[in-house]
Amino acid sequence: MVDSTGRDAVAAVWRIESARIIGALARYTGDFALAEDLAQEALAEALVTWPRDGVPDNRAGWLLTVGRRRAIDTFRRRATRDDRYRALAHELGEGGTATGAPPSELPGAEPLWDPDQIDDDVLALMFVSCHPVLSRAAQVALTLRVVGGLTSDEIAKAFLVPTATVQARITRAKKTLAAAKVPFALPPAEERGARLGAVLNVIYVIFTEGSSATSGANLIRLDLAAEAQRLARVLARLIPGEPEIYGLLALLELTAARFPARTDASGQPVLLADQNRMRWDRAAIRRGRAALEHAAGVGRGLGAYGLQAAIAECHAVAESVDTTDWDRIVLLYEALGRLSPSPIVDLNRAVAVSMVQGPAAALEVVDELKTSAALPNSHLLSSVRGELLARMGRTNEARTEFELAIGLCGNDRERNLLNGKLADLDRFREA
Repeated sequence: MVDSTGRDAVAAVWRIESARIIGALARYTGDFALAEDLAQEALAEALVTWPRDGVPDNRAGWLLTVGRRRAIDTFRRRATRDDRYRALAHELGEGGTATGAPPSELPGAEPLWDPDQIDDDVLALMFVSCHPVLSRAAQVALTLRVVGGLTSDEIAKAFLVPTATVQARITRAKKTLAAAKVPFALPPAEERGARLGAVLNVIYVIFTEGSSATSGANLIRLDLAAEAQRLARVLARLIPGEPEIYGLLALLELTAARFPARTDASGQPVLLADQNRMRWDRAAIRRGRAALEHAAGVGRGLGAYGLQAAIAECHAVAESVDTTDWDRIVLLYEALGRLSPSPIVDLNRAVAVSMVQGPAAALEVVDELKTSAALPNSHLLSSVRGELLARMGRTNEARTEFELAIGLCGNDRERNLLNGKLADLDRFREA
């Protein structure tokens, strides 16, 4: 008889322990791509064995044991009794023959989890998944797969791409890492700073897609945003002395705090001015402010993520849009623009300027962006420009901008919001 709880147990332990399992296997085999394959094979075997035979007491240990035995099989096939095979065979003890034998049945085996290695394994896994030889899309897919424990189907659903596309990205990424002979190890100290930036950026990209989905039927993808938050917390625990990690963590917490009020009961977007701030997650705000304080305390000034978090904090502590410290937000965006120039930063600064100096002053900034074609395929520029023109009473021009934004917008919910603004223009003109 098949026990349905077995599959649930597999899913649960994989979600929690997959990074540690893959990291440990990568350390034992010295081969990142092989480790991920071995872990997937162990997962597949558990999906068959646990529902049939029952869930083992040491679930993560069971998966790691299977993976390590599969590693021996792999090296045996590659070369008979070579040095690597002999070393692994000695570690595991060849006495047991059952592939899924629990750790207690492995004579002479060392502890499955080395307390001095676990954190380094997971951290190395993050750095390897975000290695600069990989494309950004490959980094995101590989991070979600090996560090986050998501399946290819889950990643594909999150980013609204075919599962085959995700699988191809992961396969190419592993082949690229192998071809580049990327070792499974923490990068040298002199490289760690630059490489850490890539890790932080991948986590930020994952969260951004979760918090403001670029396409699909939902404005927010909570699972994807939550995974990015979890990865940021793991990273902060592993490298507690790096201020920008805490800046990113603060940004994610403070942004996610507004999720409960960003959509109504039907899933339609609610603008910041109309949000019920009583619904904001106060616990998340406290966590975010604490992380921001930590970032400011250990660093020599806030980095790009910390500055964005400081902007989010201004919103979090204000009782309303009118009482928000917009002057401070403008200054923070100016600092962010100097530290990390971006047309999106300039666009957001324009919105803040409109709250301090009025829409005409903000329109000058937006028009510069439009002239430079800085955001050619984004609906955001036309959306903001339409809003500013509407506030200035230039209804026909605002209509043109909103129509352009609607054509460029890929998210159904956000497109509905833009259609509503367009309808408001028509009602205003009729009145």
